[in-house]
Amino acid sequence: QVQLVESGGGLVQAGGSLRLSCAASGRTFSTYAVGWFRQAPGKEREFVAAISGSGSITYYADSVKGRFTISRDNAKNTAYLQMNSLKPEDTAVYYCAANPIISRIRSTPSNNYWGQGTQVTVST
Repeated sequence: QVQLVESGGGLVQAGGSLRLSCAASGRTFSTYAVGWFRQAPGKEREFVAAISGSGSITYYADSVKGRFTISRDNAKNTAYLQMNSLKPEDTAVYYCAANPIISRIRSTPSNNYWGQGTQVTVST
């Protein structure tokens, strides 16, 4: 079992930055890949980024590549999503997810552990 708690969301102007955190319970955090997803009102949940348990492998959605950076600190049982050059279309509830296998974070999201989400709002 892995419990995830997101934090760091808020209101920011376009062009600004935010850093989201995903704090995990348990002593096996390093064995789980972590992903970030987001869901805007009226839209389906979409993949944002993922990182392997060791942190050596990362994936990004094309829409955030070059602007967002996913990272993790296994000693702190925490993963991060640094979001720069934010745009109004980045407005959404952001969720972190965990899965032992990084490829399954996107392919079988029903098998992920999920956090409760944190709201990010980017104003014009």
